[in-house]
Amino acid sequence: MISADGTRIAYSTTGHGPGVIVVPGALSVASGYGRFAEALGSGFTVHTIERRGRGESGPQGADYSVADEVADVRALQDKTGAGLIVGHSYGGFVALEAARGNAAVRKLALYEPGISVGGSMPSGWMSAYEEYLEQGKPFDAFVEFVRALGPDNVRKMPRWMFRRMMPMFMKAPEKELVVGQLTENLREHREIVRLDGTLANYAEISAKVLLMDGVKDRRAWTDGDHAQLAAVLADCERQSIPGLDHFGIDKGAPEQVAGLVGEFFSRS
Repeated sequence: MISADGTRIAYSTTGHGPGVIVVPGALSVASGYGRFAEALGSGFTVHTIERRGRGESGPQGADYSVADEVADVRALQDKTGAGLIVGHSYGGFVALEAARGNAAVRKLALYEPGISVGGSMPSGWMSAYEEYLEQGKPFDAFVEFVRALGPDNVRKMPRWMFRRMMPMFMKAPEKELVVGQLTENLREHREIVRLDGTLANYAEISAKVLLMDGVKDRRAWTDGDHAQLAAVLADCERQSIPGLDHFGIDKGAPEQVAGLVGEFFSRS
């Protein structure tokens, strides 16, 4: 598929039924949502977009903005006729932007969308992160990112201890996947920070919205953001899922989340 600016955007399709577009989060690829897509595909035709800068899709480019991703999602809508969207983390941010003023989106399911309200998204990590990338130290850059945005127990860990422990639980191919997307990750989080203060724009969304949060490792600042988001949306219901964390949709319990999403999409 070719997007509005001529960039090639890849996607994978599975299942049968009404069309759904899945928008992955930061530091992830379409294949990482395979279990979720397969489970949801029992009742829907699921198209998982390979976002810019990943796999067979074209690069983000130096002038990247979330508007490029919105154009990609809308191009996939035009191609497939899908009126349902699922977004996770940064992909939830993209999905929200794509649904603004877009009557073709009938329902929107969001799993912990990445937004910033009143400066809630930390940004102090970005300078050191960028410096480490320029120095050819991607692992140190990743440590800065996770210590800023990770769960409380990780954020409180001394940097030296975190640096020593990381290789123990991040193995190939996940390590290669993460390292290969660190530049894209910085651009994406800068977009979230740039659009801080634009929460009211989501009142333009006419779609019914399911806003999901994992209860495990919940953070106070994201709770507040999502409560304010729910208040702005015209038609929003919330679902808190015990036992799941930020990665419940792709790594934790994809089939469970797919069941909730499928039930929501099936309702009139």
